[in-house]
Amino acid sequence: MADVNLSELATALDTEDMIGFTRAFVENITTGLRAVNSERYPWIEELAKTQWHGVIALGMGGSAAGGDFLSVLCNQAGSIPVIVQRDYVLPAWWNDRWLVLSTSHSGNTEEAIAATEIALKSGATVVVISTGGILSGLAELHYNCHFIPSIGGQPPRSAFGHIFSRQLALFRSIGILPNSDKDKEMLTRLQLVVNDYDFINSDDPELIELITYMATQPISLLGPTELTPALNRFKNQLNENAARFARVGIFPEMNHNESVAWGGVGDDADFSVGETVILFLTWNGMHSRVANRLEWMIAHTPSDMAWRIHGEGETLLEALLHLCIIMDWLSIAMGLVHGKDPSAIDSINSLKKFLGNKN
Repeated sequence: MADVNLSELATALDTEDMIGFTRAFVENITTGLRAVNSERYPWIEELAKTQWHGVIALGMGGSAAGGDFLSVLCNQAGSIPVIVQRDYVLPAWWNDRWLVLSTSHSGNTEEAIAATEIALKSGATVVVISTGGILSGLAELHYNCHFIPSIGGQPPRSAFGHIFSRQLALFRSIGILPNSDKDKEMLTRLQLVVNDYDFINSDDPELIELITYMATQPISLLGPTELTPALNRFKNQLNENAARFARVGIFPEMNHNESVAWGGVGDDADFSVGETVILFLTWNGMHSRVANRLEWMIAHTPSDMAWRIHGEGETLLEALLHLCIIMDWLSIAMGLVHGKDPSAIDSINSLKKFLGNKN
């Protein structure tokens, strides 16, 4: 690993410029937050006047990730709950008093389309966020379906900034989440994080050391409940950008079951606790008892390869976005080290082709 030149690998392997998309993360969020308001979309005023029971967020993969982030933000400071549905169908309990947010980067995700059509036929109010495709066309066919265009030309997982910022701006405009007058300061700090972790322009020895260990060892990601969206997105980014598996553990739940297995008695051929790279994701707003649990876990971990990755910032939103930036850079670096184009998703494309030949 010491002889690996990430810049040269990026030139040879990064065919769709995932590095460039990562550098544009904060710019994408800035643009998206400004793109959605009631002046541009007058129908937002009607949605704001409605007493919704909650929001059901439809989507898959990178397009669904924003729903997870909205859900934890609403758990902390929202007026109604957000439930994420990754499927072709809607839950049995759902009714048209729930606002439907249907997100698909391409607009052609079959699960999202199927669930959205069910909702529309049942009289639901739907907001679609996509770059086009079949979903955007539904807004032309149904009076109760509204469309917010996103930005295309890149893989869905790299478009998280475009997608989530529009979702967040919508929730603020409707009044589901409170507005903030500190976005500018937050985005300025986040841009510094983008620059600091840009491994092409940085030779941070701690970052290189972490990448070195992650490249050769099993990976586990641990953190508190409210950081679950960041943990899961980290896992998914490693899956797609680097073709690597990663385990996720959530505090405090894991202390009531998984902690026993971390003692090492149950090591198997695929997972040795003592040889695992453990990344503890934290932030300033953790519950004090959860923080105590995490500190105990750090002190008693059987692995010598453990890092704390702290989501800086004054709010949960900023901490989550801070962690997103770090995970994007790390997962892309992992792909390059393994000789993988971070944009390549051959298995997913093969499955889509197979499904396209089935009824």
